[in-house]
Amino acid sequence: MTGYPLIADHGLIGDLQTAALVATDGTVDWFCAPRFDSPSVFGALLDHERGGHCRVRPTVDVFTTKQLYFPDTAILVTRFMTEAGVGEVIDFMPAAGGEVASGTHRLVRIMRCVRGRMTFAIEIAPRFDYGREPHETHVADDGVVFQGSRTSMTVNLVREPDDDRRARTLLDADGDLHAELSLESGQMRGMVLETGVAGPLRPVRVAEAQLLFDETVAFWRAWLRKSTYSGRWREMVNRSAITLKLMTYAPSGALIAAPTAGLPEQIGGERNWDYRYTWVRDASFSVYSLLGLGFTEEAAALERWLGDRVDEGRDAKNGSGPLQIMYRVDGSGDLTEEVLDHWAGYRGSSPVRIGNAASDQLQLDIYGEALDSVYAADQNGVEVGHQGWKRIGELLDWVSENWDQPEEGIWETRGGRQNFTYGRLMCWVALDRGIRLATRHGRPASLQRWQQERDAIYQQIMDRGWSPTRRAFRQHYDTDVLDSSLLRMSTTGFITPTDPMWLSTLQAMDAELVTDSLMYRYDPSASPDGLRGCEGTFSLCTFAYVTSLARAGQLDKARVTFEKMLTYANHVGLYSEEIALTGEQIGNFPQAFTHLSLIDAAITLDRLLDRSPAADEIG
Repeated sequence: MTGYPLIADHGLIGDLQTAALVATDGTVDWFCAPRFDSPSVFGALLDHERGGHCRVRPTVDVFTTKQLYFPDTAILVTRFMTEAGVGEVIDFMPAAGGEVASGTHRLVRIMRCVRGRMTFAIEIAPRFDYGREPHETHVADDGVVFQGSRTSMTVNLVREPDDDRRARTLLDADGDLHAELSLESGQMRGMVLETGVAGPLRPVRVAEAQLLFDETVAFWRAWLRKSTYSGRWREMVNRSAITLKLMTYAPSGALIAAPTAGLPEQIGGERNWDYRYTWVRDASFSVYSLLGLGFTEEAAALERWLGDRVDEGRDAKNGSGPLQIMYRVDGSGDLTEEVLDHWAGYRGSSPVRIGNAASDQLQLDIYGEALDSVYAADQNGVEVGHQGWKRIGELLDWVSENWDQPEEGIWETRGGRQNFTYGRLMCWVALDRGIRLATRHGRPASLQRWQQERDAIYQQIMDRGWSPTRRAFRQHYDTDVLDSSLLRMSTTGFITPTDPMWLSTLQAMDAELVTDSLMYRYDPSASPDGLRGCEGTFSLCTFAYVTSLARAGQLDKARVTFEKMLTYANHVGLYSEEIALTGEQIGNFPQAFTHLSLIDAAITLDRLLDRSPAADEIG
């Protein structure tokens, strides 16, 4: 459908409390405020006509555009080349950060002519609350105020005192602002969009905008210098680290799965979910990635967020367990799912869902992932206190009592509960890590019971999770379908990476789930998941496949697979959730899961290649 850029044709900017997507044509088409999970201000990505946008582009019809990140920062530069000149739009959000949630957020859009002459066309068309909240527009010499009943946005112009204050502006019937700005080589102007305030308007001098830019550059470069990674893929790893940081809600330390909602796993299909929340699973995996790069403060903050969820517990709903699988960034658990019927969806992919009904599913794997991250943090000096240990003990007693039951599984299927092998595996991990922690620190624990249940899980997986026919571990006990989530069997220590049963499983996965190095989660046609349609290859799984191959000693294959996967990144190094058969990125964008698994794969490959110098000579 015309009007919709490719999902991959975007860069991400943010201030550590919310974020925005900027397309290669200079359009901000997704921005929620004041938090990641707040209603949208601009949402044209999900409805080109009714979603709202902020667009800056040349007035001419013919131009070439390029987009890049200012080196080692989250500042996005979109360049426009025309016959008359070359211009740039520099987009960034000054870091809000801190422990206090802010109701106001600034999005800075600097326009600069670097050669010749350029006239920029500017359109500002907010649609508050997913287009459900009308607004009034008030224009003055120094900017414009968009005022809704609950939401507001002030746009202050970046200008100099001697500028012509009779700007060429026009308001249309919807209260949207249209303007033009002509610049000569060397001139810089722009605007600062501030949400949560309704004036007063004030001019922002060019020097002030330059200072905001310089401060934002300094912030990101100072943060990135804390990384300890110096391996072969430094540029991609650094970009993934910055992306994970951009998706971190600073006041709580929570990491969202993605800053978007409703981007489809299949164009025109119904697999369109809201990912603007913090999954226990994703957060737990992120602790590893952050620790692996030396970002101990971020890992500790995320671990505290997880610890708070463990400490709080809850009354289990529908047998869904003491932990909810996902939460809002502030730790609250109300994620009621609703459909935005008035929005068309990305390229006609409906329904558009906000909220997430999967939040009350029973997914047993989250307990293993949470305890595994607690164990990893403990090994890096982030220890659990007395009250935290008491709650962990209660959690593991619950796991001991409840591990042997059907569940919805890691992929949040909506086709009914099954005895998923991966869920059993991670219950084994939960009990194993609890035993290790108790033994290491001499903490009181139901050790005999935990050991008994851990060993029972191990034996059950070997007896029922193994398919003699497929010679591979299977998705659940009533099928011979394979599942890429089981790639973690060798990384958790459940089975050694060179065990014949594991090597046979890798071989079977390669034959059924891998296509030209890209990996599917599972085959929905062979294992119905309660949803229509299909999906692309899952980028998280591809990077996890690289890690498993490397640990199994297949370094050449692992490295080639990794290098191929790097070619599917977009122009600024970002990944969505999945890759379509065409190579197009699909699903919510960018996805934290993908970037953290890229980091893990790079670290693993670096370590093992360093031990095997001959393997570093391929290519």
